[in-house]
Amino acid sequence: MRFAWIDLREVPRPQLQAVVDAAVHARMAGVVAADAELLGTLPPTVTRVLVSEGPAPAAVEKPAGKEAKGAADKESKSPSGNGSSPAATGIDVLLRKFGTQDELDALAAAHRTAGRTGGTGGTGGTPVSGFIDVRDDRTLQLSCAGAMVLPYTVIHFADPTKIPLEIVLAAAESAEGKLVTVVDGLEEAAIVFDVLERGSDGILFTPRSADDVFALARLLEATTPQLELSTLTVESIRHVGLGDRVCVDTCSHFEEDEGILVGSYSSGFVLCCSETHPLPYMPTRPFRVNAGALHSYTLGPDNRTSYLSEVGSGSALLAVGADGRTRRVVVGRAKLESRPLLEIRTHAEDGRLVSLTVQDDWHVRVLGPGGKVLNVTDLRPGDELLGYLAADKRHVGLPIGEFCKEV
Repeated sequence: MRFAWIDLREVPRPQLQAVVDAAVHARMAGVVAADAELLGTLPPTVTRVLVSEGPAPAAVEKPAGKEAKGAADKESKSPSGNGSSPAATGIDVLLRKFGTQDELDALAAAHRTAGRTGGTGGTGGTPVSGFIDVRDDRTLQLSCAGAMVLPYTVIHFADPTKIPLEIVLAAAESAEGKLVTVVDGLEEAAIVFDVLERGSDGILFTPRSADDVFALARLLEATTPQLELSTLTVESIRHVGLGDRVCVDTCSHFEEDEGILVGSYSSGFVLCCSETHPLPYMPTRPFRVNAGALHSYTLGPDNRTSYLSEVGSGSALLAVGADGRTRRVVVGRAKLESRPLLEIRTHAEDGRLVSLTVQDDWHVRVLGPGGKVLNVTDLRPGDELLGYLAADKRHVGLPIGEFCKEV
């Protein structure tokens, strides 16, 4: 699960307390600071990450007897700078910068020792993690090595390209530790989470205000829902003549049992199949859905509908599978052309009418139960289709509780 750490080190002081309160209230995964006392005031529900500017602690074996007591006393000379160990001040992760292999080796050894003995290496048993600036091939390779041996590896990439992040993600695919990428804004955070489909495990973000924290929380919560699809029974099919239909070309490859939801009424939709399945005379276009007449509704993220006439380059829609799974897809292009049209009228188990008007041609398809692919020109009364019944009426695409009758 993706997560975010809030970096307090450069937050303007007048905004600091509000940002801290927002981070706790919004349930951010972690807070990063150079002030151990500040971190010590935070609840244990937040991962408290202390940044230490000193050298990596030496990894030493825990001595026995009186020597152990003396060593423990030395450990209490805190790397946090306040005379107590990180564990004693409520620090969950100790973060140190590394830029050479020797420094990484010291961090890895200190982490192993702290985990084995629960208190050596000057960390009080606190997990030791690393921060690195990636600016060239040497530091890129070092970051890959760090991701393999540290519980957290925080990486700042000097250049805007995401290729170095892709390399680290690929190199650390089998790593147990977490990769945290420094981002300079919410837009970059969204991009970082999508790199190589997997994305960075977490991000490190410096907000300017509490509003930025809450905006980040909304980004982290942005998921597409699992839909409960319904079985629709075909009542009638009729040729209605010439009209304008829309092909939706997305920037994604549809699976064989995926399509988009389209309907003439906002209360019900039919699952229209993508052009993923072969037919004579034409190559497959697995990015395309021949969706329907331009007046039709289609369902997008956040339970919002759009008319097909409004869909265009950059629009976001829901790709929907026959099992109800969904994912966000981006439209690359929409093609509106005049074609003969076919009206398909169906009813749901509760008697609700669900209607769809599509191009009158056999290469236009809808999906039935189990992901069965059905050519629209072969449909007959009694055939079963997959669809979705919406509970809300709509105004400008938004759900609204008002009287509305569509016929």
